[in-house]
Amino acid sequence: MNGFVKGMVVALLGSCVPGFAQCGGTSEGMLSGLAKPHDYIQKRVSSYDRTGANADARPIPPGETLTLIDDAGPGAITHVWITIASGETYHLKKLVLRAYWDGEASPSIETPVGDFFGLGLGDYVLYQSVPLAVAPEKALNSFFPMPFQKHARITVTNEGSEKVNAFYYNIDYQHCNNLLAQDTMYFHAQYRQATPAQGWTSEWQNNGDPLVDKKTNLNGEGNYTWLEATGRGHFVGVTMSVLQNQDAWFGEGDDMFFIDGEQTPSINGTGTEDYFLGAWDFGDHAFSYGLFGAPVKGIERAGGRYSLYRFHLDSPIPFTKSLKAGIEHGHANHRSDNFSSVAYWYQTEPHAKFPLLPPVEQRLPRLYPVGGPGSVTK
Repeated sequence: MNGFVKGMVVALLGSCVPGFAQCGGTSEGMLSGLAKPHDYIQKRVSSYDRTGANADARPIPPGETLTLIDDAGPGAITHVWITIASGETYHLKKLVLRAYWDGEASPSIETPVGDFFGLGLGDYVLYQSVPLAVAPEKALNSFFPMPFQKHARITVTNEGSEKVNAFYYNIDYQHCNNLLAQDTMYFHAQYRQATPAQGWTSEWQNNGDPLVDKKTNLNGEGNYTWLEATGRGHFVGVTMSVLQNQDAWFGEGDDMFFIDGEQTPSINGTGTEDYFLGAWDFGDHAFSYGLFGAPVKGIERAGGRYSLYRFHLDSPIPFTKSLKAGIEHGHANHRSDNFSSVAYWYQTEPHAKFPLLPPVEQRLPRLYPVGGPGSVTK
C-alpha cells in the first residue's frame, strides 16, 4: 500500500495520529472500533426549538453574539454542522466563529465562519474533504476532533449590518467518563490575511522576467504567513483563498516550514499548486479530494479567484518549541495578490497571542491598485 493510499485509509477510517484520541484513550478507526465498548456519553447541543415546535433556528442581530455550546468537560467535540439564512452579502466573512477551551481568556479558534469551512472568498462552494465539507444546500460541516478537559465554549458574533434571520447548528460531542490523557492537545484554528500581500516590485511583465526569476529567497523573508505558533504541537493543515490583483499565474510561490526556531526551512516546496497537491497551474478545472483540493479554480488574470486546501492528516508536522509556516506570493514574493487563510493545528496550552482580527470592511474581497500587469488604477 503506497503512502498516499495508506494516509487516506487512516484518515477515512479514523486517525491514528497522537493527540486525536477521544474518550477512553483509544485512537481506533471508526470501523475497526465498532465492536468495542465506548466509554463516553454521546451528547448534542443544537438550535432546536425548546418549546417542541418547529422554530429550530436562532436569529443573530447585528453586533450580537450567539453561544453555541457552553458545557463542562471532560469531553470531545467530534462534529459541527451549521447552516445560515441571511440576505446580507458576504455574511460568511462577517460572522466570526470563536472557541475557548478550559476557561481560557483568548480564543483557540478565531476566524470568519466561511473561512473556517474553507470558503475564504465569501461564497458558498460545494466540496468534500476528510475534516471539512460543504454539502447542498449551504450545509457547513467540520469533523475536526476538539477535546477539552474542563469546559468548552463556542460562539458566533454577527459583525455585519443586517440581522441573520436563521442560524441553525448541531454540535455532537462525547462527554467522557474519565479525564482525557494528560498529553491530549487542543485544537486551534487561526485566520490571517494580507490584502494585498505586497510584492517587492511592480516592474515586471511576466513571471519569468529575469528580474524576478533570478531573485533568491532562502529565509522566507516577506512570505505570506499561515501560522506562527509557540509551544508543543503539530500542524494539520490550511485552507487558503486568493484574489488576484495582477495578471498571469499567481502560484509561483514555495511553501516553507520553519520548525523550532530554524533560520532556514527544513521543509521547502516547489510551487503553490505543488503544495496543494495539484500540478501545472491546477489544470483546467476545480477538484476536491480527501486531503487536498482546489474547489475554486480561477483564470490567470486580475480578478482570478482560487480556494485551496491541504490537510496533513497522514503525517502532521510536529514542533516542540515553535512553528512558522507560510508560502511565497509569487516567486521570491514578487506578486501583490490578496491572500487569506485559516491554519489548523493541535498544541498544548497556552497558545501564542493571535494577530488582531481585521475589521469587516478589510475582510471583504476586492481588487487593490498594486501596479504591475492588469492592476486596477484606483
